Amino acid sequence: MADLTLSRSQLLLLAGTANRPLAEEMAQTLGQPLCAVTIRRFADGEIFVKIDENVRGRDVFIIQPTNPPAENWIELLFLIDAARRASAARTTAVLPYFGYARQDRKDQPRVAISAKLMANMITHAGADRVLGMDFHSHQLQGFFDIPVDHLYAAPVFVSYFRQKQLHDPVVVAPDVGSAKMARGFAKRLNASLAIIDKRRPSANVAEVVNVVGDVADMDCLIPDDMIDTAGTITEAAAALQRLGARKIYAFATHPLLSGPAVERLRASAIDEVVVTNTIRIPEERCFEKLKVLSIAGLIAKAIGYEHSNQSVSSLFDPEPIGQPATYDV
Repeated sequence: MADLTLSRSQLLLLAGTANRPLAEEMAQTLGQPLCAVTIRRFADGEIFVKIDENVRGRDVFIIQPTNPPAENWIELLFLIDAARRASAARTTAVLPYFGYARQDRKDQPRVAISAKLMANMITHAGADRVLGMDFHSHQLQGFFDIPVDHLYAAPVFVSYFRQKQLHDPVVVAPDVGSAKMARGFAKRLNASLAIIDKRRPSANVAEVVNVVGDVADMDCLIPDDMIDTAGTITEAAAALQRLGARKIYAFATHPLLSGPAVERLRASAIDEVVVTNTIRIPEERCFEKLKVLSIAGLIAKAIGYEHSNQSVSSLFDPEPIGQPATYDV
């Protein structure tokens, strides 16, 4: 990591409370300590934020995923505002997970396009750049009026699954919209491709109608950008099991694991659920099938390249980037 430790005198890493372990791992990778920050709640629940070190003229990176609760968003905005008012030379919002990304269009009357509003808030708070990881849809980059570097967790997943002795692997797109992503994984894992035809009668409810492609006696990998209530992925696994799949692996970048997700995954036909640490998983939400890969090194490299004004495009190609770190859960 020698190339990432050059010119570190002006680099400043800040972190909110949403995923402190990830921020600390990134700081260790960069050889740069996290800046001291005071974040506390007043008696009425209001959030107080103070940066406890000199920020003037520094290149500030604020690490904060914005998964629920909404206080994670408030912390991010307050940290950006504090850095701007303290005369930071440049402020980059590092978003391992961008919340409200699914509310990106008017799909029914009188609804808010919440993703656009959240992007506007980051810009108006004073951020100069955004560094994100696996947005729910690529067009979200256009919601920001500031430069966006969009990273992918694909290199970490590809490296992990290449180490497994997969038997006749097939990548199964959980819906038609995921076919392009699944095709990319299939190409890099030398696997075949299948697609699940599903319908969604209501929010967080999915029904499998058909599976297009061969899966019998094959190791199936189901990719997605996030696992929320796990309805889609467990229904897909059940359909694959009925069709004679040998082993079933599900992997997704963002482990929201909301509501009944853990119970569904435990009881499902899935042999292993592979996610990254973009979102901190509470201990009570961990289970025996879960494997967590670290994306700290990938985002840390992007921060180093941005700080040194180098291109980050080399990180976009989902090829192996070395042995991914894992956490036992």
